[in-house]
Amino acid sequence: MVKEVKPPLSNIQMELLKLYSVGVDEQTLKELKKEMALFFLKRLRSQADAIWVEKKYSDDTFKTLE
Repeated sequence: MVKEVKPPLSNIQMELLKLYSVGVDEQTLKELKKEMALFFLKRLRSQADAIWVEKKYSDDTFKTLE
């Protein structure tokens, strides 16, 4: 039987583990989840905007896809 070798933890996993060792209340955890979601949403929007400009998309581009 071959055992699956898992990769080491990522840098974000390590930082979250540090946070978990201290512990936070449910409200703080909820706020943290929201901030992380907003952070990744902002990055994704920025990447999408860059592609939009690079590909020279317009509103008409997407109207033709409907």
